[in-house]
Amino acid sequence: MNGYEKLLKELLLQHGCKFLRSGKGSHEIWLCPNGVSVAVNHTCKSRHTANSILKDAGISHRF
Repeated sequence: MNGYEKLLKELLLQHGCKFLRSGKGSHEIWLCPNGVSVAVNHTCKSRHTANSILKDAGISHRF
């Protein structure tokens, strides 16, 4: 698998998170229903980074 960006964004959408704005560089800021905002990198190639983003968003799914 080349990266986790697409899968990560799909999971965020499924759990009610919404794209908020573009961040610095290659990042996007997403707002989750629990009020937490998370930064998603366009080149998220590490499953550890993807899992950390999911954990911050309050989503129990793991890659």
